[in-house]
Amino acid sequence: MIYLDNSATTKPYTEAIETYQKVSEDFFANPSSIHSLGGRSESLLAKSREQAASLLGVDPDEIVFTSGGTEGNNLAVKGAALAYRGRGRHLITTTVEHASSLNAFHQLEELGFEVTYLPVDRDCRISFDDFKKAYRKDTILVSVMHVNNEVGTVQPIREIAEFLKTKPTTVFHVDHVQGFSKVPLELKDSGIDLCTISGHKFHGPKGTGILYVRKGTSLSPLLSGGGQEGGLRSGTENLPGICGMVKALRITKEHEKDGIGHLLALQQQLRKGLSRIDDAVIHTPEDGAAPSIMNVSLKGIRSEVLVHALEENQIYVSTKSACSSKDSGASGVLLAMGVDEQEARQAIRISTAFENTEEDIAAFLSVLADKVRQLKPVMR
Repeated sequence: MIYLDNSATTKPYTEAIETYQKVSEDFFANPSSIHSLGGRSESLLAKSREQAASLLGVDPDEIVFTSGGTEGNNLAVKGAALAYRGRGRHLITTTVEHASSLNAFHQLEELGFEVTYLPVDRDCRISFDDFKKAYRKDTILVSVMHVNNEVGTVQPIREIAEFLKTKPTTVFHVDHVQGFSKVPLELKDSGIDLCTISGHKFHGPKGTGILYVRKGTSLSPLLSGGGQEGGLRSGTENLPGICGMVKALRITKEHEKDGIGHLLALQQQLRKGLSRIDDAVIHTPEDGAAPSIMNVSLKGIRSEVLVHALEENQIYVSTKSACSSKDSGASGVLLAMGVDEQEARQAIRISTAFENTEEDIAAFLSVLADKVRQLKPVMR
């Protein structure tokens, strides 16, 4: 099996699963219970928070454990907008955000907020000048994805953060789900107020995530209840999942430096091989993209047909964001980039992880070339 759909989800580390199981068995008590078993769980939760904070270079009370990227984005976007609506009602985001952010902004529009959606160029990158022009005195929230989940483009996060450091009435949220461990991003003193990461994108258990909330940043909670997670995320904590995620976080950070170099080599191998295939159009830019994502259209072949053809050889890729892959329409990200609709319907996403090898990529490219030769006459 060659698994190249790591932007959708990653295979959990064995150590993360073992941690999940051990904590489930030995620390099953509710951390909010006042008896000694609850106290043990509460202590383990605190240690997990401290370790996560240390690995991310932030303070423990800036860590909010969530169920993943979707919840983190919703809490950040809706929570900030509602918390600061007394300052203004103007919000800025982009046209190519993940659905969990875009749909949150659509809901806020229904509540009377005004949203500016920044366009992207052919490389899927927003213009910093466009951002500055869109910014207003009543802008209370800016939310921008660090790494695009379909084509891998890196957005000008640092430039935006530096600009917003001088705008204390505006909160800056970054969706770092696809960038984490592939494109480093410092959080402490960065100008970033809120940052979302998701455990299952770096080999942790599904249903886990972290929202970084900078000290002094207010959020209106989405869930009411017992006041867990500093009152921002009520509900009994998923202690086994949290511990498994933090284990995966530690392992990933240990391999990050060498892993990024390895991913870059695989990406170069992919780009070189794809360029040799007739009618292959690569949408991921050569410069300013994450090393883990490659988006390409094979002209004349529908993406879903090609995905299933590759599956016959136990090679797994995707069409677009996993959250939208069952939608038969063309990728909204590619359309926003100016890609022709028919070409956008022919795009596949290849996404790698540290454990993928050069042999995996070579085998994929060989099978892909064969499938293209087989399918083109049939699709005409």
